[in-house]
Amino acid sequence: MSEYEFEAPRDQIDEATAAQAGDPSSLRPVPRISIQAFCDSPDVQRVIEAAAADRRMLKTHVKVHMGGISAAANYYQSAPTPNLIMVESQKRRDELLYELDHLAEVCDSGTKVIVIGHLNDIELYRDLIRNGVSEYLVAPLQLFDVIRTIGDIYNNPEAEPVGRVVAVVGAKGGVGASTLAHNVSWSIARQFESEVVLADMDLPFGTAGLDFNQDPVQGISEAVQSPDRLDEVYLDRLLSKCTEHLSLLAAPATLDRPYDFDEKAFDQLIDVMRTGIPVTILDVPHIWSRWTQKVLHSADEIVVVAVPDLANLRNAKNIVDNLRAARPNDASPKFILNQVGMPKRPEIKGEEFTRALGVEPVCEIPFDSALFGVAANGGQMIGEVDPKSAIGQQFDLVAQIVTGRTEVRRAKKSALAPLLERLRVKKSA
Repeated sequence: MSEYEFEAPRDQIDEATAAQAGDPSSLRPVPRISIQAFCDSPDVQRVIEAAAADRRMLKTHVKVHMGGISAAANYYQSAPTPNLIMVESQKRRDELLYELDHLAEVCDSGTKVIVIGHLNDIELYRDLIRNGVSEYLVAPLQLFDVIRTIGDIYNNPEAEPVGRVVAVVGAKGGVGASTLAHNVSWSIARQFESEVVLADMDLPFGTAGLDFNQDPVQGISEAVQSPDRLDEVYLDRLLSKCTEHLSLLAAPATLDRPYDFDEKAFDQLIDVMRTGIPVTILDVPHIWSRWTQKVLHSADEIVVVAVPDLANLRNAKNIVDNLRAARPNDASPKFILNQVGMPKRPEIKGEEFTRALGVEPVCEIPFDSALFGVAANGGQMIGEVDPKSAIGQQFDLVAQIVTGRTEVRRAKKSALAPLLERLRVKKSA
């Protein structure tokens, strides 16, 4: 924690002045995370806005608000929390801790917090750091103070990976697993304003490009064929932008060559995505090979999609049993029953399917050929075609569950809450 001389306010902070905070060449790019700052002074606001425009922050999404910690607590009563919150307070120690206590009540557990204060209080700093606040900075700040602090949090080798990898696989071909993966990816990006990458792993027949009306010249094939070049920078070149927060790693969808992969072919790609991308959705094709097993075994969360017939029940049970045995210390795969209620088709009832499988479905998605047909032919998601659709709301529910996020408008608890309770007790004592 350092203090530097702060010059008069101005629209842009030049690199020469900011370099007083250290050598800028030593700074590493910040991963693809979402950041929201709540400032209490124009000076700090200007510094954070200038940092957001720096090339090392190009992958991030930064929003700057005014109002300090109290404004942040009010804002997140009805909005999802990002990967990182930066809050400024000019209050004294007791008032600062009191406001942080209210912020903790609406923070998701995965959100990190940087506090910017105006008190050079080493005891306050130690208490906050010891109890889980990611960093405490003393204003005035320099541009590279901000970038270095964020970079240190997310580039620390001992820190937890930034991202969560969710694999979606169908119990049988044609059950709608890809459609679900695409819609859930879109929902996560829209609901939580979090960076999402959808990786279409069905290289010969993938449909993600069609569903998002994209035709990129590069994608997942180049990533797999160049493992020695694969890093965050190279991966960024291969991504195709679908929405503000959603990017696509598209399949070539060509048959000019066979796609035979080694067991570890996708390991490097998944590691790079887990390191720098908050949420990665893997659209895994319905094949059973060494590499698909490895991908499913290494994912943080698995979703199995099936339709209510006998073949799907058999296949889903085999997949779930295999994954339970291979991942004994992980939660059971999530299960979704799709295309329920297709006219004139005999179906296994949901409760019978659940009883045989031994896994309760996250949801049952009804058959609606018109809605899904319009979306597919128009290169749109269900939430774009019909924002009030009950099926779109089910995709939102799946998005909340697979990311471990609570519903947007529900009060949220954080790991920050108990630590601030301890600080409050210590203060009272």
